[in-house]
Amino acid sequence: MLSEPGHYDFMPWRRRPRISWPNGARIAFWVAPNIEHYELGPPPNARRMPWTRPQPDVLGYSWRDYGNRVGFWRMADVMARYGVRGSVSLNVAVCDHYPEIIERCCELGWELFSHGTYNTRYFYGMNEEQQRAVIRENRETIKRASGQELDGWLTPAISNDETTQHLLAEEGIKYTLDMLHDDQPTPIKTRAGHLISIPYSLEINDVPLLVMRNTPPDRFAAICKAQFDQLYEEGAESGTVMCMPLHPFLIGQPHRIGALDEVLRYVAGHDKVWFATGREIAAWYTQHYLAEAQSWIAAGTP
Repeated sequence: MLSEPGHYDFMPWRRRPRISWPNGARIAFWVAPNIEHYELGPPPNARRMPWTRPQPDVLGYSWRDYGNRVGFWRMADVMARYGVRGSVSLNVAVCDHYPEIIERCCELGWELFSHGTYNTRYFYGMNEEQQRAVIRENRETIKRASGQELDGWLTPAISNDETTQHLLAEEGIKYTLDMLHDDQPTPIKTRAGHLISIPYSLEINDVPLLVMRNTPPDRFAAICKAQFDQLYEEGAESGTVMCMPLHPFLIGQPHRIGALDEVLRYVAGHDKVWFATGREIAAWYTQHYLAEAQSWIAAGTP
């Protein structure tokens, strides 16, 4: 058993090298819609069952299918209203099951990155060859469906193991969201290649808040704005990152969509905000700060 993940070094917030975002922005703000597809009868996994009810779970399946039929379109319209591009955490099976969604994402200039093939197929128990095959197949599918390169990765249900990040780097993935350890991009230690982590979030992710904690929509909006306010303040000293991970079957519900509108309107009302994609954040950090961070770590600066 590992005593710690071993993928990143300790970098005290107040002592690490300072980050600046384009045009003097304090904060890089990005929205990560998780556009997913669940199988009604997925293959079994010894470590986790996708459905809480006996299969076939028509109720659970149809609830999530709401996101692709209705919620996505409502969510996309609100984001477009404020000029916020999505960085899609995509179950790439959506490319074949719902090509209209991919078409709309491309029209809006959204980034597509991988969240695995289906959200019912975990990396638990996969060997390296099996994981590598999924990464390669996902890259090919996204390229075929959208013309985009695959730069980012979020393992389905964050079911990555201790080798996944090594494989991502070896396969040319630029950034990972599989770790939740910081409010700035950080280098990831891999056996070959380069990989960085950019901030994702379970704290303002709509699944933990809206489902697990039954947070009312107005409270959800207040939490997201509080997250922004603190990171915006700290970003005056060194640039921060705020990610809003969303799920269309949740935030796209009629009684919740107003909360998303409220948050985006609030954020858009501030200057010095960089409305970025995951790819853009990763590229800026890699170009301007990765080498500096690696040198600072190597020097053993406490």
